[in-house]
Amino acid sequence: MPEEKNVCCSPSAGCVPPLDDELGAVEEFDDEEFAGFARALGHPARVAIIRILLKKDACICGEIVEELPLAQSTVSQHLKKLKAAGLIRGEVDGPRVCYCVEPTAIARFRALTQLLS
Repeated sequence: MPEEKNVCCSPSAGCVPPLDDELGAVEEFDDEEFAGFARALGHPARVAIIRILLKKDACICGEIVEELPLAQSTVSQHLKKLKAAGLIRGEVDGPRVCYCVEPTAIARFRALTQLLS
């Protein structure tokens, strides 16, 4: 019997950000909101974490550590900042925490970025 994959979210649960900006539609630019997202994404490791999570249905923290040349504690600190900014969410599963992107926040960031041009 194959091992069941623990996921905090699946594509059917809406964790993959929408391609359209329906969830993140913004009528006018919000400087504070954009600055918050920018601060959270202001480190290459956090950008890499977001890219990893966008490629997967879900991710256990240990899998993220395997893909980055960083210590577990460093990755945990970066995950904490991304979660505080609302860009990711995590669900405790025993001793592990499963992380995935927060689709609404990713869509809003995309929409705000488009308003910059």
